Amino acid sequence: MDVLSDAVAAMRAGRPHSGRQWLHAPWRLSAPEFGAGAGFHVVLRGGCRLLLAGAEPLWLGVGDLVLLPHGSAHQLADARGGEAPPGRLLTLGDPASGAPAPVGPAPVEPAPVGPEAAGPAPGGPAGAAEGGVAGEGPTVLLCGAYLLDRARPHPLLASLPPVVHLRAGVGHHPALRGTIELLGAELAEPGRPGGDGVVPALLETLLLYALRAWYEDAAREGRAGGWSAALRDPAVSAALRALHANPARSWTVRDLGAEAGLSRAPFARRFAELVGRPPLAYLTWWRMVSAARLLRQTETPIRGVAERVGYASEFAFAKAFKREFGLPPGRYRRAAGGEAPGAGPAGGEPVGEAPRRRR
Repeated sequence: MDVLSDAVAAMRAGRPHSGRQWLHAPWRLSAPEFGAGAGFHVVLRGGCRLLLAGAEPLWLGVGDLVLLPHGSAHQLADARGGEAPPGRLLTLGDPASGAPAPVGPAPVEPAPVGPEAAGPAPGGPAGAAEGGVAGEGPTVLLCGAYLLDRARPHPLLASLPPVVHLRAGVGHHPALRGTIELLGAELAEPGRPGGDGVVPALLETLLLYALRAWYEDAAREGRAGGWSAALRDPAVSAALRALHANPARSWTVRDLGAEAGLSRAPFARRFAELVGRPPLAYLTWWRMVSAARLLRQTETPIRGVAERVGYASEFAFAKAFKREFGLPPGRYRRAAGGEAPGAGPAGGEPVGEAPRRRR
């Protein structure tokens, strides 16, 4: 797999959870800190404010997506900015706690996504005219979470800011916009054949498109540094692709430099500068993260896990693994119970859907 797909797969600890919220002003949703993964919201209709401690309120218009990659506590509130009732608790889907409620059976009419869904926004907050209705009609949100193992987060995700905000716009990230439209349509008609397979697949696709869009925007806007720069650098990205494609190979710095089209010393300097680790240190770390995923998610014997990540000696593998995770492989697998802590059942339960208030 490519680096971004690998990074997400290595941290995945269960199926994503999602549900629609149909809200009439005044309203406020409170989402506590979500240590088991990342929360996200998509505005399918209307507009709202994202409230995060220590930050200015962030206006979200129709079609906007916001990802909270570190599971920060936050609130969502209606666009009017006036008095709101006490925040209703929004659980972002931790199936281990038993907190999420299943999607309610109340039908919800399809919510269009895109500039045509916004309508006029007289008197709305700055930017409301670009998407969303400030205080007019209901707001429809898609809220959910990705379950991620944070024991060894990949720096590609760990380096993200507390809030990743991707604005809607004509021609702006069409693949992301198309996925949001498909999700909105699918969730508008629950119970359709194949829905239980389509929705999780679309949610996984949404995460990858959102991360891709964020890194592409960072490069275009001159914010490219660290991993954003590494993904855009032809030499370093070529080496990363080769390493991730075959982590079991006995790589040397010279080998990786050849993949990058650079001699050994210049390659090693550029790789360490952008990735934050020397090439072989990153290789070892990635092998251990990959091994941990195999131990959690498969029944492959430890010797087989060692071989798949490039170790001919089970003893050498166990020593390296314990140095990284603090436990030998066998104890790590038993502690994880065959799955990441907090992963819960494979299917999980989606975030509950707020009942639609009829007028």
